[in-house]
Amino acid sequence: DGMDRDARFVYVDEPGIYLVPNYLKKDKCDVITGVDADDPRVATTDPYYRSSYVFVYPSNEDIEIDSWDSPDLKQMTRFAISPYSPVEPKLRDMNKWDDNLNYMYSLIGFKSRRNEYVRYDPQTLLGEVVDGNADVAILWAPEVARYVQASDQPLAMEPVPDTTTRRGEALRFSYAQTMAVREDDTELRDALNQALKKKHDQIRAVLEDEGIPLNDLDAASRAAAGAAQATGASS
Repeated sequence: DGMDRDARFVYVDEPGIYLVPNYLKKDKCDVITGVDADDPRVATTDPYYRSSYVFVYPSNEDIEIDSWDSPDLKQMTRFAISPYSPVEPKLRDMNKWDDNLNYMYSLIGFKSRRNEYVRYDPQTLLGEVVDGNADVAILWAPEVARYVQASDQPLAMEPVPDTTTRRGEALRFSYAQTMAVREDDTELRDALNQALKKKHDQIRAVLEDEGIPLNDLDAASRAAAGAAQATGASS
């Protein structure tokens, strides 16, 4: 609509990690939405929103989690998460990962992950919290926000802050999202940027209607610029 072009949608049942190599790179599609702004494999548009991972837990219980240091989180033993996400190294850092493995494998019938990507459905993971099988879900907000809104059981959804490991390694939990095109398709990227500007308000309204928690893109950009300046000054 914002580009005066007819859109043709390509629907696939493969996990999102395969979209760039199996579809964009092989000319089976021209645009992928919801790609991290710093993805080096593609040319990306300007970010059109920024969100984060979230802690999701029953809001009608005496629980409060707003950081990795929350006492209630430290007492928990069953975590519904997506493997390979930044949550995994943080749970390892907290010595929570190994004890959680049997629970996570039980969700996929103890299927081996070796040499194979196994997708854990976000709605299923959220259902584990609703059913009392998991203490908390720690998931990417845009994947679960609609299910949190629709849940018959009231659920709290708190953004996960960026953090570091005990070794000082940085772990990011918030990401700016863009549209991605092939690296040499700068004309399409620029056209998409113009369309995103025109449709900014409508896009934000859709995201808010989905219940997706949104971070301030401008504040994130200023923070990144400040970090870059600080690095340059110390080098």
